[in-house]
Amino acid sequence: MLRPRIIPCLLIRNKGLVKTEKFKDGKYVGDPLNAVKIFNEKEVDELMVLDIDASAEQREPDFELIRMLAIESRMPLCYGGGVRTIEQVKKIISLGIEKVAISSAAVENPEIIRSMADAVGSQSIVVVIDVKAKGLFGKQEVVTLNGKKSHGLSPVEFAKKCQDFGAGEIVINSVDRDGMMSGYDIKLIREMRKQLTLPMTVIGGAATLEDLSNLMKEFGVIGAAAGSLFVFKGKYKAVLINYPNKLEKREVLKTGLF
Repeated sequence: MLRPRIIPCLLIRNKGLVKTEKFKDGKYVGDPLNAVKIFNEKEVDELMVLDIDASAEQREPDFELIRMLAIESRMPLCYGGGVRTIEQVKKIISLGIEKVAISSAAVENPEIIRSMADAVGSQSIVVVIDVKAKGLFGKQEVVTLNGKKSHGLSPVEFAKKCQDFGAGEIVINSVDRDGMMSGYDIKLIREMRKQLTLPMTVIGGAATLEDLSNLMKEFGVIGAAAGSLFVFKGKYKAVLINYPNKLEKREVLKTGLF
């Protein structure tokens, strides 16, 4: 049975672990393999790893890094970055990764979602929808390539299309809240939840465990993902890999729905 999940999201650039703000100014925060080892010890629900430059640089996924991540990880692992073909998806799954995330490929050709789902199962195909406010009135649109390319698509309508084409999960990633620690975009999540029946994860803006708790109290079975919250500590943002202990996690998940 699917349950709510607390998910650290690791961003990879040049094989290093970085943290961005609004998808810009990536700050080096350590080695991704070391981070995975620490998260193993903390008994993390699930881990998401995204190579943020692969698609923008038109690179293939770094299969050797993926292999090493899979070897180290003792938790379910979702990998994204540079994935464009069915063959790449099959190879990543064969290396021991549970879920493969796509973004640009899904926007450019939504039908590829169905082909990938047919190849490895819907449960292994995740579509990451990067969302950014555009224009004078701040209309939310789907963007790709680190937020640089706008497609004029409604996030909600595009998410429904991904669901129809067989995606197993949708990840909503708020560009404007990335690294800002200003709270999740609850309004957008509400709109999404009304339209989707498949599992959903949100990322962008989490600053405290209370943000995770409030998200789960309202939406129940949902993935609460965060980057800065799990790699920084304190008001000066000292680099420290962290995750809720068992008691803290119990409090976060205490929604009365389970």
